[in-house]
Amino acid sequence: MAKHNKTNKSSGLIRIIAGKWRGRKINFPDVQGLRPTPDRVRETLFNWLQNVIGDARCLDLFAGSGALGFEAASRGAAQIDLVELDSSAVKSLQQNAQLLSADNCQIVKSTALGFLSTSVQRYDIVFIDPPFQANMWTEVADALMRNGLLADNAHIYLECPKKHDLANLPPQWKLLKDKVAGDVRYCIFINELGDDK
Repeated sequence: MAKHNKTNKSSGLIRIIAGKWRGRKINFPDVQGLRPTPDRVRETLFNWLQNVIGDARCLDLFAGSGALGFEAASRGAAQIDLVELDSSAVKSLQQNAQLLSADNCQIVKSTALGFLSTSVQRYDIVFIDPPFQANMWTEVADALMRNGLLADNAHIYLECPKKHDLANLPPQWKLLKDKVAGDVRYCIFINELGDDK
């Protein structure tokens, strides 16, 4: 079963919606399973996050095109770690970071779980948008909690198929917002503290 590699043949463009790079376009390669978060979903998401994005430490797992990570950087996040395994996507992320002079964006070539097992950073905002067929939402959520990688009251963004029940998520994650666009369901959770403040 020969597979046509279209990476060199075609690529896509996404537009940064707001912030210091508003209107700038960035390329991404044609990689199987890569689905950049659509403009209107990103717009809604970052409206939800507008009060917490400034100076936030962000983690963009399954970074793909970098749509979420670069948008966060454009809107004032202090630090963004973009984690991606596919080599052509990583190369594209690096080129885009250079193009934008995005010094606060660090591109990491790794699996999501591999990165989570070694990271010591605590994040204010985490974007979880894995390839849907991988069904990794619960595993990733458990790894974030197990390794203590969420700051107090961290916000977690999750994207999954519309018909998908929300994965088994940690009990501390309280659902704040939940919407559907096309075939995609997208939600924001807050990692609530226990009794200690």
